[in-house]
Formats: sequence, structure tokens, C-alpha cells
Amino acid sequence: MKFILGTKTGMTQVFTEDGRCYAATVLKVAPSVISQVKTKEVDGYDAVQLASGEQKEHRVSKAAKGHFGGAIAAAREFRARAGYQSESTADIEKGTTLDASVFEPGDDITVSAVSKGKGFQGVVKRHGFAGGRRSHGQKHSEREPGSIGATGIARVLKGTRMGGRMGNDSVQVKGLKVLQVNAAENILVVSGAVPGRKGTLVEVFSTPTK
Repeated sequence: MKFILGTKTGMTQVFTEDGRCYAATVLKVAPSVISQVKTKEVDGYDAVQLASGEQKEHRVSKAAKGHFGGAIAAAREFRARAGYQSESTADIEKGTTLDASVFEPGDDITVSAVSKGKGFQGVVKRHGFAGGRRSHGQKHSEREPGSIGATGIARVLKGTRMGGRMGNDSVQVKGLKVLQVNAAENILVVSGAVPGRKGTLVEVFSTPTK
């Protein structure tokens, strides 16, 4: 069970020895500390809480400082799932420090982060609607949603796709791979795109084998 917290710093290209070119995302990994180990006997499930970064003391509650032993900027919980190298947390100790060296080039990983917020968007951008026809008689309705009512019940059905807030959602991307590991500078280079803007907190954990 491998996991770490990192910050998205940007994208680049990586060329392999066989000449293949990969679009890659660069993640800056701050040394993280295991702040809590949950077990099925005590908490009902197996999980590990990872704390990372530093924060100004006046921005952190006394309860959080007491729990983490200091002013921590971010903390995330990683659950032990079937298919991981270890399905329990028995071999993990509280207070252990983790860095980029927990991963190796070639590891299959899953990444979770908050996507970019795009504000209020219409149905064409948000849901891919085609919009109105550009035929005779149509005027200023190219990007309108069209009729949203229902005959008979005279109300709008729940779940109808309409304009609204887009983005700023928790997105999980599977099927990524670790391309490079720089343990000296705590940098991970992973294949593909990672959700979020530059500076977004990213959760990286090994993909289940089954």
C-alpha cells in the first residue's frame, strides 16, 4: 500500500529509452507524516491518515494542533482496499515520515484532486448540447437548452440537465504510471494529466492489482 500527498506544479514531456513521448505531470511532494492509523477493530475500517505541509498557527484550531502535534496545512485519509499490496494497516506505524521514494518508476497509480472551477456555464459547454437549429425563423437561440417542461405533469423533472456551476469537483484518474522519481528533490513525474490548477493538492496512491 503506497500513498503520498503532492502539489501539482505543471506539465512537461518525457521521452523513454525506446523513443516514446509521454505527456507528463510534475508533482512536488512534501515530506508527510502518518498522523493516525485506523484499524477495523477500533474504527470499523483500516485506513491511514497522512499529514503534510505547514500552516500559520492562527489558521489552525487547537483541536487540530493537538491531533497533529503542530500546525499542519493538509491531511488526507487513505483507506486500505482489497487488491493493494497490504490490505491492512498492521504494518504501518504512527509517526513514520514518507517522501517521494515510496514510489518507483513503473508503478501503476491512481490520482485524486479537485478539478478547476469554471463558474456558471450553459448547457452547450456543461453537457455538450448541440443548441438550436440555424434554420429560418430561429433567432438568438443557438445556445439555448430548449424546452425543459414535461407535458401532463406540468413541472420540471428532477435531474434535468441544465446550466449551472461547472468544475471544482473531486476527480479521480486511474491508469496512470510513475515515469520518474527524484528522491533528492521530492519530485514525482507521472504520465498523463492530473486534475486541478497549479498548486492543487493531489492524492497519489497505488492502483489495486485486481
